[in-house]
Amino acid sequence: MHPWHDLSPGENVPKEFDAVIEIPTGSSVKYELDKTSGIIRMDRVLYSAVIYPANYGFIPQSLAEDHDPLDVLVLCQVPVVPLTVMHARTIGLMAMIDSGTLDHKIIAVATADPEYNSYHEASELPPHKLAMVRRFFQDYKQLEGKIVEVDEFQSASAAYPVIESALARYDKKRRAGHHKK
Repeated sequence: MHPWHDLSPGENVPKEFDAVIEIPTGSSVKYELDKTSGIIRMDRVLYSAVIYPANYGFIPQSLAEDHDPLDVLVLCQVPVVPLTVMHARTIGLMAMIDSGTLDHKIIAVATADPEYNSYHEASELPPHKLAMVRRFFQDYKQLEGKIVEVDEFQSASAAYPVIESALARYDKKRRAGHHKK
């Protein structure tokens, strides 16, 4: 089973979905799904003295503008191991420009975590939590000499079309691949 291709994003997308976690909260290691095998590969240790502020992963069967699965940060009070499937609720969207390319990050909460599951909008989170998430993405590639611009957080409703587009883009690419066979 391949976590990107064979897992369902769930029944209530875009409001809720199953996310596959690649990087646990608190990690300074960038793990990434190996797109061919479906296992987790260590990409690098982060160059800056920062840690991931949330469990970080992707929505299965999605394809973002950067040709990777759509990124998601799932806020949860504990780190989870890579390849954990977490049920999540969309609460917002963070758009950033990473080395000149648009890179959306879906902001979500773990529905099975009582500390976070009452949130429905990113604006309801403590301002410091949002500031930490934003600052992480502004800083994490700085010592690599890469420029990352991070916009303000947007509402859950702004995230829905981004998720729907990524699912449709994946579906279109998958169907095109099947027609070639």
